[in-house]
Amino acid sequence: VEFVRLADLEVGQAQHVRWGKVKTPLRALEKAHRCYGGNYSRLCDLARHSLVFETPEDLMECLEQMRADEDVQLLRVKNSLHADADAASSSGYRQVMLNLQIVTEWTERIGVATHVSEVQLLLKGFANAKTSEGHRRYVEARNGRGE
Repeated sequence: VEFVRLADLEVGQAQHVRWGKVKTPLRALEKAHRCYGGNYSRLCDLARHSLVFETPEDLMECLEQMRADEDVQLLRVKNSLHADADAASSSGYRQVMLNLQIVTEWTERIGVATHVSEVQLLLKGFANAKTSEGHRRYVEARNGRGE
């Protein structure tokens, strides 16, 4: 497997990226109050994307490439693929979730170097299991936990 920077993707390679929708203002408000006591600066997933992998080895190679990239500042890695992860808290859904910043001369110049994004690294089986019904159940569980 070859990993490339987004800017270097060739036609057809972007099919492995799931472009996430921007979080709605209502959900952002709800999350800021429920999870962060109204501190909007702690919202890290207004923009989020998923990268889908065939194998755990490919997923780990991507993570290592991101760690080695000096433009990528990894702020948090949450690994729910790990055997010790609490599957009940995610209704069995598994991923490696990253919060990161891209810090380059260009991102600093346009004022987005401090923006935190979420990137979800998914195995293909879990990505294929992401359905509207599954998401509805996740939202119900999350709301039940007050998150």
